[in-house]
Amino acid sequence: MFQVLCAVAEEGLPLRKLSLQCCKGYGYHGISRLLRKCNHLHYLDLEGTDFLNDQRKMATATAKKVCVTGAGGFVASWLVKLLLSKGYIVHGTVRKPGDEKYAHLMKFEGASEKLKLFNADLLSYESIYSAIVGCSAVFHVACPVPALATTFQNPEVEMVEPAVKGTSNVLEASLQAKVERVVYVSSSTAIILNPNLPNDKVIDESYWSDKEYCRKTKEWYPFSKMKAEELALDFAERTGIDLVRICPTVVLGPILQSTSLNATSLFLLNLLKGCEPVENKLKWIIDVRDLADALLLAYEKIEAEGRYICTSCPAKPKDLVEELKSEYPNYNYPTKFIEVDYYIRLSSEKLQRLGWSYRPLKETLIDSVESYKEAGLL
Repeated sequence: MFQVLCAVAEEGLPLRKLSLQCCKGYGYHGISRLLRKCNHLHYLDLEGTDFLNDQRKMATATAKKVCVTGAGGFVASWLVKLLLSKGYIVHGTVRKPGDEKYAHLMKFEGASEKLKLFNADLLSYESIYSAIVGCSAVFHVACPVPALATTFQNPEVEMVEPAVKGTSNVLEASLQAKVERVVYVSSSTAIILNPNLPNDKVIDESYWSDKEYCRKTKEWYPFSKMKAEELALDFAERTGIDLVRICPTVVLGPILQSTSLNATSLFLLNLLKGCEPVENKLKWIIDVRDLADALLLAYEKIEAEGRYICTSCPAKPKDLVEELKSEYPNYNYPTKFIEVDYYIRLSSEKLQRLGWSYRPLKETLIDSVESYKEAGLL
C-alpha cells in the first residue's frame, strides 16, 4: 500500500486523505518522503498510529547504526572516520576483515567500540543482508570492480554485471531490513559522457551519459556506474525505498591507507613523479573529505532526495602541476602535455542548498601530498 501511495503522489494525483497506518514499518524518512509529495492532501488520519511512538523508541536505540559498503576504500574510509566522529555505530563491509589493508580502519578514534567489519561479498545477498540488518541507513560506496580494470575479455559480463548485481543485492537487503534511507554513490561519469551535451549550459542532475557512446568508446566503468544507478532509481520507484544518489567528480585528497591506491590518487601521485606525457584534459575536482560530508548530509537531511552532483572546481593537469610547484618546487614534474579540446560546466548548487560546502583546491593538494609522504609513497 505504501508503494502505491508513493506512486500516486509521484504522479501528482490528488491524494486528499491519508491514514498513516498504511505507512507502518517505513520509518520517518519514508513517511516524510511521501508527505512532501502530497500537494493536495486535505486530511491526515493519525488514529491508530501508536506504532510511531514505538518507531521513535526504536530509532533512539538504533538510528545511530549505519552500514558502509566497501569500507576500506578511499572514499568509504573517510566516511567511516566521519561517522565514528559523529557517534555513529558503523557496520563496514570488506572482503577479508583481518587483512592488513583494512588495519587503518581500526585505528580511527572510537573504532574499537563502534566499528564492526563484516566479511561480505556484494554478489552474495546473504552476506550483505547480515551487515545491513539492524541499521537505519546504508551508504553504498563499494564497487565490485576497479575503475582502471582494462584487462577484461568480456567487460559487460565481468565488470558491468557485477556492479549492477551488487547494487541490486544492497538495495534488496536494505528493503528487507527496512532501513530508513539508502545513500548511493554513483559518479559524474554517469552524467557527462554524452557527445550531445550542450556546450552553452551548466550540466545539472537531469542529464545522463549515452550508453551507446560508452560502449563505442569502451568506457566500461562509467557504463557500469550508469547501469547500476539506473537500476537503483528503478528499484526506488517500484518499492518506495528512500534513495538519495550522489554523483562525485574526480575525487582527490589525503589517503588514509598506504596500499591499494585508487585511480585518482595514483593520477596525482604520478604528476608528482613526473610521469609523462599527460593528457591535459579538464577535470572537475572534489575533495574526498567534502564528499564524505555530502554523503552524511544526504542521510541526515530529511529533505534530501533524488540526485546530487558533488564537485568543487575545474582544473587541467597542467594547472594542478603549477599549483603543486608553488608549494613543492623540488619534485620532478611532467613537462609534456597533450592538449585536449574539452570543456564542460558542472554545478553542485543543488547540494549546496542542503548546507554543503567545499574547501579550496590548494588545501586538497597540500593535504594529499603530505599524506603520500607520510605513507612513504614520495
